[in-house]
Amino acid sequence: MNQPVEQRRAAVIGAGSWGTALANHLAEGGHPVTLWVRDEQLARRLASERENAPYLPGVSLHARITPTRDFEAAARAADVFISALPSHAVRTVWRFMAPLLPEAATLVSATKGIEAGSLLTMSQVLQDSLPANKPVDVAVLSGPSFAHEVSDKTPTAVVAAARDRRLAEAVQRLFSTPAFRVYTSTDVVGVEIGGALKNVMALAAGVCDGLNLGANTRAALITRSLAEMTQLGVAMGARPQTFAGLSGLGDLVLTCTGQRSRNHSVGVQLGQGRKLPAILSPMRMVAEGVTTAGCVVALAARHGVEMPIAEKVNTLLQGHISPHEAVMELMTRTLKHEEPMP
Repeated sequence: MNQPVEQRRAAVIGAGSWGTALANHLAEGGHPVTLWVRDEQLARRLASERENAPYLPGVSLHARITPTRDFEAAARAADVFISALPSHAVRTVWRFMAPLLPEAATLVSATKGIEAGSLLTMSQVLQDSLPANKPVDVAVLSGPSFAHEVSDKTPTAVVAAARDRRLAEAVQRLFSTPAFRVYTSTDVVGVEIGGALKNVMALAAGVCDGLNLGANTRAALITRSLAEMTQLGVAMGARPQTFAGLSGLGDLVLTCTGQRSRNHSVGVQLGQGRKLPAILSPMRMVAEGVTTAGCVVALAARHGVEMPIAEKVNTLLQGHISPHEAVMELMTRTLKHEEPMP
């Protein structure tokens, strides 16, 4: 039998669909949760309506959740903090939040992306935001997990990663329920690279579907995407087997095929001939792959890794190539051996 989980006081920083789903998940597990909301008006709506209609419609906020716009109130109320912000907002928000963290706080990154400019992963951005006198090891939560399906208690499996296995296991115990199974890993780099790169590859898969290219193309795209992700991850110090797991293949399959994938949806519309600004302008939630694509290409250049799919996605997003041209250029590249030659 599972041992009873120790009650923790949690603060989820970021009230998008994923942050709201995680806050509800923890509250339903018996933990009081403070949900930090960037927009004051939305914070008031959440408090009064008990539903995050703009980001997670139809899902009631648990009674143990307290929405707030106040950094200090969130910091005082918690000993474990989950960062669920869009990647572009992580450094800005944590510049204010980090100095308020209590001693011995647990910090979990639940954002998938690469920071533009610095090319840091999200856990590295969090570490970089912490005061020098407040060392905190950062754990990562990643894997195939649409927010609505987690909220519906659809059986879901993810991975908690930390350099310290004891921290990974503490996060595992915090989040695990009969409907939400958490594995552990000490390969933080691999877990984060998988979570970030799959968004870029989902854009490519969406383009293929928007062009109505069929199942053969989708299978080839997913397979070669996994190869690119693995090669870059290994060059950055990750373990290759991590990419066969939940944060690699698992999340890649979900975002390349799932109807709820924002990145796949953007790709479909690109494949159908719509322009990127017109696709993005009505979107309330972020398609992380759009900003991550350029970062991935820059990381590949830094580490000397060839990533033709990511490169074509980035070129397509910049408007320098059409979807048909991108596919044709990928298919007519110099013929290769499937595995890198020794």
